[in-house]
Amino acid sequence: MQHAVGAPLPPPHRPGQGSAAWTASAHHPGPVPGPPAGPPAGPPPPPPPPPMSGPAQPPQAAQPPQTAWPAPRHPSAPPSRETTGHIQLPPGQPVPIPDPPPADSGTGTAMLAVLLIGPAGAGKTTVARHWAENRRVPTAHISLDDVREWVRAGFADPQDGWNDHSEAQYRLARRTCGFAARNFLANGISCILDDAVFPDRPVVGLGGWKRHVGPGLLPVVLLPGLEIVLERNAERTGNRRLSDEEVAGIHGRMAGWYGSGLPIIDNSKYDVETTSRVLDDVLARAIASPPSW
Repeated sequence: MQHAVGAPLPPPHRPGQGSAAWTASAHHPGPVPGPPAGPPAGPPPPPPPPPMSGPAQPPQAAQPPQTAWPAPRHPSAPPSRETTGHIQLPPGQPVPIPDPPPADSGTGTAMLAVLLIGPAGAGKTTVARHWAENRRVPTAHISLDDVREWVRAGFADPQDGWNDHSEAQYRLARRTCGFAARNFLANGISCILDDAVFPDRPVVGLGGWKRHVGPGLLPVVLLPGLEIVLERNAERTGNRRLSDEEVAGIHGRMAGWYGSGLPIIDNSKYDVETTSRVLDDVLARAIASPPSW
C-alpha cells in the first residue's frame, strides 16, 4: 500500500524572481534625480565663502557603489552530517543479522533489534525496559502500546472492541515503531520493541515487524502461566487492564508459539532482574543460531 509523503518542496528561489530580486537601493533610495542638465545660462556663480569660524570640516568620504543583494538560495541536498549530525537511513534491509558475541558474555556489545512478544500481563514492557537500561551499550526501548496511546482524541480503545479503526491505529503505531527502531539502529543504538503478536496472524504479526524493521530482528516470546498473567493484569489500571475473559483468550492464543521455533521464556517464577538476564542469554544463543521465522 502506498502512503502519502506530502507535497514536494518548492523550487529554489533564483535572482530576478519575487522579492529575491530587490536591490540595496530599493531599501535605501538615494536622491531623486532632477531634469537633465542643459548648457549654463550665464557665467558660473562664485564659490561660497569659507565659514567665518569653527574647526575645518573634514572632506566627505566617497560613497561605495550600491550593489544588488544576493538572492537567497535553498540547499538542494540535506545538510551534511558534519554540520548537523544528520544520518541517512540505510536503504533496503536496514537491520543485518548481528555477529555472534564472545562466548559466555551474553549479548555483549552486539547491535541488536529485539521483539519481545507476550500477552497482556506477561511483564514484557517492564522486562524490556529493564534489559535496555542495563546493557553496556546504548539501547532504546520502544513500546507499541505507548505509541498507540499517542493518539488522544479519537483513540480506538481495544476494550471497546477490535474493529477497522483500532486495526488502522495499530498498523500506524507499528510502522511508527519500526521507523523509530531503524532510526536508532542507523545511529548506533540497539533497540527492543514489545508487542502482543499472535501466532495465528503471521502477516500482521511477525511478517509486519520484519518488513518494518528488517531481517535481523530477533523475536522472543515471554509467556508465564495463566494464573500469573491474571494476577498481574488485576494490578493494572486504565485501558491497560483487561477483563479476565480477554486475558484468558489472549493467553490461549499465545500458546500457539510453542512449536513455532521461537525461543520462549516462562517467567512465572522469575523476578524482573532474573527474567532480563535469561532474556540476554536467550538472545546470545539466537545471535549464534538465528531462529527461522
